[in-house]
Amino acid sequence: MSHSAVSQAAAVSVSVGNERSLRRSVFKNSSLSFNTKSWSSSLALNQYKTTTTIRDAKRYSNTTLCMSVQQASSSKVSVSPIELEHPSEPPLNLYKPKDSYTAKIVSVERVVGPKAPGETCHIVIDHDGNLPYWEGQSYGVIPPGENPKKPGAPHNVRLYSIASTRYGDFFDGKTASLCVRRAVYYDPETGKEDPSKNGVCSNFLCDSKPGDKIQITGPSGKVMLLPEKDPNATHIMIATGTGVAPYRGYLRRLFMEDVPNYKFNGLAWLFLGVANTDSLLYDDEFSKYLKDHPDNFRFDKALSREEKNKKGGKMYVQDKIEEYSDEIFKLLDNGAHIYFCGLKGMMPGIQDTLKRVAEERGESWDAKLSQLRKNKQWHVEVY
Repeated sequence: MSHSAVSQAAAVSVSVGNERSLRRSVFKNSSLSFNTKSWSSSLALNQYKTTTTIRDAKRYSNTTLCMSVQQASSSKVSVSPIELEHPSEPPLNLYKPKDSYTAKIVSVERVVGPKAPGETCHIVIDHDGNLPYWEGQSYGVIPPGENPKKPGAPHNVRLYSIASTRYGDFFDGKTASLCVRRAVYYDPETGKEDPSKNGVCSNFLCDSKPGDKIQITGPSGKVMLLPEKDPNATHIMIATGTGVAPYRGYLRRLFMEDVPNYKFNGLAWLFLGVANTDSLLYDDEFSKYLKDHPDNFRFDKALSREEKNKKGGKMYVQDKIEEYSDEIFKLLDNGAHIYFCGLKGMMPGIQDTLKRVAEERGESWDAKLSQLRKNKQWHVEVY
């Protein structure tokens, strides 16, 4: 998922090459300090010595990615390094645009079917443990080339929600994954594609090949962090399209990974709105969780081009929310967290639906929303 870039603060830089030289001595300690906040280094620049590279075919293979889902259906997957669990605060802005980190592309895989409108890719990035993050955070990507609006300057940073847990798709803390829809512009008069107006960063990412270098900033964001103090909490996750990215990270942590100090016993409820069946993202993973954890996971889909709402119109995610509105409101009253991620155009329809339901229940939606925000139950990241 991509969204507009925000300003980023202090960074620490590591040079990249066959031998990674540490440019600042702060990395020599196991405790890092950024903006007066300590972040314990499980980057393992000195501690975690296991080295794997792009050339390690066994590690970086589509077979491994697919098997991870199957493996999780019978038993949870071991993760490392466990030191990633130690910090009490998330890593923030370790790298900024003028001092970005050079990572490498591991794989780019189309994850939608032939009838999906547009192309969406799952992109795995190797950061070698040097760019840690928490579930719900974002990476910034700086595409190569020159900014056409600022000759001589690089492109602006594009932010993408991370679609993996802090351990990555290979469970070793060295990769991160992005879910990216290729932005393509079609001339409304001719109906033909106009490459000059295509999305620069999304096309760069979707066209990347294993081994390609990529400039990364971040990680950034705290709004979408998964609250873990209460293992019995309810998490209601609402997404359109690639907005499902952070939820994939949540759900892998909740149901796939064997995290020693976190055992989830609550309810995770995912609402996903896409155009059609071929547009469903990570459906195999989510279906596995539904089968293996029926008491802890619910999954509802809104397929706008294949389903009708109760009024006979297209089924959008807000229509699916309305179907379960009474239950959702009761869960919110009992402290559930609710998350929204996707195109910003989804929010007006959802807000209108929630307001209408609140009024039918004799409640003030404005007052209720204010209370949800005050209680930190309301999490929104749209673009």
